[in-house]
Amino acid sequence: MNRLNNKNALITGGTSGIGLEAAREFLNEGARLAITARSQESLEAARKELGNDGVLLIASNAGDAQGQKQVAETIREEFKRLDILFVNAGIAEMGPLEKWDEAAFDRSFDTNFKGPFFLIQALLPVFNNPASIVLMTSINSHIGMPNSSVYGATKGALLSLSRTLSGELISRGIRVNAISGGPIATPLYGKLGMGEKELKSLESQIPARRLGTPSEVAQAVVYFASDDSAFTVGSELVIDGGMSNL
Repeated sequence: MNRLNNKNALITGGTSGIGLEAAREFLNEGARLAITARSQESLEAARKELGNDGVLLIASNAGDAQGQKQVAETIREEFKRLDILFVNAGIAEMGPLEKWDEAAFDRSFDTNFKGPFFLIQALLPVFNNPASIVLMTSINSHIGMPNSSVYGATKGALLSLSRTLSGELISRGIRVNAISGGPIATPLYGKLGMGEKELKSLESQIPARRLGTPSEVAQAVVYFASDDSAFTVGSELVIDGGMSNL
C-alpha cells in the first residue's frame, strides 16, 4: 500500500521476532530502513532474509547509553532525517525477588529503558517534522505476573515515557505511541526455557486460546508509523488476546 513511501525508518532489535517482521512490513510499505542489533552476524542474516541489500545495518548494544549517540550520528549521515523510530530491542529476564542481583537489575533497565531514553534524546536533532516514535512495551506493566518484577517495571517505565514524551514532543511534530504486547510467538520463549508443555499452559490462560503472531503486532506498528494515525498521540494499543482483561 506504500503507506511508508519516502519515509526513513529505524527499528532497534530488528533481526528477529517482532522487530524482523516489522522490518519486513516497513519495506513492503515503501520505507527506507535501518535496523540495529548487537551482532553483525545477526544483522547480515536479517538482511539476507529480508532480501534487500539497501537495508542499513547498525551494530549497537541497546543498553549502552553512550553508544546511542553513534546510532543517531549514523542515521544523520546516511538518512539526513528520520521519520519513524520503532523501539523494539529489549530483554526479558525473569526470576523471583530473592534471586535478583544489582548487575542483572541494571542490565534489564539499561536495555529496556535507559538505552531507549538516550537514543530518543540523541535522535532529537535528526527527527523530521512530522515524525513518529513507537515504543514496544508489555502487558507485564499492567498485570501482577510472578517473577516479572524487574521486567514489568522496565516496561512500565517505557509506557510512562510514551505518555510524557507524547506531550513534550508533539510541539516538534513528533508523535509518540506505545504497543503493549502479550504472549507473542517469538524466539523469546525458547530463550526463557519454555517447552511445548509450558506454552500450552500459557495458551490456556489467553481468552483467544493462542499466542499472537509477530505479523499482528507489526501491522499495528505500521499503523502508528504511518500518516493513518496522524491524530493519534500518547496512545497505548494492547495486543494480548484478552489476557490482561482477566
